[in-house]
This record gives sequence, structure tokens and C-alpha cells, in this order.
Amino acid sequence: MPGLLLVSLASCLLAIKQASPISRCDLAKVLHEEDLDGFEGYSLSDWLCLAFTESAFNITKVDENTDGSFDYGIFQINSHYWCNDYQSHTENICHVDCQELLSPNLLSIINCAKKIVSRAGGMKNWVKWRLHCEGRPLSYWMTGCHLG
Repeated sequence: MPGLLLVSLASCLLAIKQASPISRCDLAKVLHEEDLDGFEGYSLSDWLCLAFTESAFNITKVDENTDGSFDYGIFQINSHYWCNDYQSHTENICHVDCQELLSPNLLSIINCAKKIVSRAGGMKNWVKWRLHCEGRPLSYWMTGCHLG
């Protein structure tokens, strides 16, 4: 029995380390259910473009930055400002553990992203959104997604 438990634990850890992408339309549905369409003037297409450019829709993506901070989750939220990673100084503006931003239910990361977008700069706080999404036609991000 202990051997089986060890194998199960190892399988779970391996699954956590692997990429956990969500489909574009599944993400659109979740964002729609959380009332992000039109939030602070941004469309679902803006949010989808942000998620794609930051993480390629990978819920569990974690990247290290040159300053020693980390970016977490589908929107790559930074540990220096927004969440607590218990590794470096943080302002923890979202009052959340960074690991919570990797949850498949997405609620913590959506709530934190809302706080970021509500501040000065809105989505311009994400460099990749500014470079790849801002001012561009984005309606194609919703192609084939049925939210009803």
C-alpha cells in the first residue's frame, strides 16, 4: 500500500509540473461567466489575447524574471507586486499566495487580474498586451466560441 501511495503522489506531482493549457473557448466561457466582457472597457477578445501572449493559455505557467521575481498563471501575474511567493519581497496587492494563481478554477487569478486592470494603465500594465494586442483588431479571438 505505501508503494501505491508513493506512485500516486509522484503521478500527481508530475502532472502539476506539466503544462496545463485551457482551450481558448473554454477560457472565454469562464471569463464571460466572471463578467469580464466590458470590464474596465476591455472585451473578452482583449482578455484572450492577453492570456495567449502571456502564457499560451497555460494555467500553470511560472517564469522567473531577471530581478528574481516570478510571473504566475495564465495572465503571468508578478510576485513582486501582486502575490506572495514567500521567496522575495512582495507588496502582495492582491492579498493572495502566488500558488493560488495556478489553480484550474481560475477565480484567484481572475480576481487579481481585475485589480490590476482597475489600476492606472489598465491592461497596459502587461507589456505583451501593449506589444501584441493594443489597438489591433481582436474579434477573431472569439471565432467559434459559443457562450450561450
